[in-house]
Amino acid sequence: MQIKRTNSNDIDFKNLIKSLDNELSETYGEEQTKYNKFNKVEEIETVVLAYQNDTPIGCGCIRKYDNDTIEIKRMFVQNDYRRKGVSKLVLKELESWAIEIGYKKAILETGIYQINAKGLYSNNGYKQIDNFGQYIGIQTSICMMKNLIK
Repeated sequence: MQIKRTNSNDIDFKNLIKSLDNELSETYGEEQTKYNKFNKVEEIETVVLAYQNDTPIGCGCIRKYDNDTIEIKRMFVQNDYRRKGVSKLVLKELESWAIEIGYKKAILETGIYQINAKGLYSNNGYKQIDNFGQYIGIQTSICMMKNLIK
């Protein structure tokens, strides 16, 4: 498996997030339309892609939330490659990149039906927090946080 740092203009990233959006729409139906405005990723310079034999299989990105905190966004792994450590690899690379550019904390939002995602984040040191920002009051959201600097 290979990891690549890139930006949101990467065609492989765009294709993976189309798959992510389709999956989320199937899972959450109309509820998902509330989230579309929160998931815009134009002009993001911190995107990580995972490849297996030149095939893009997973992605994630980070964006600034405040001076100390990044928000992890658009984490996704193709179905055939799930439960093989791809998401953990992408997550660790995003966290490393965040530390390199000076951030101390990471926050994220996932959905109540994303049981595997919640498990991934919990197993990697993320703790559930009160919903933040645009997710306040959205019942299908779970927000989490991790201190990147020990």
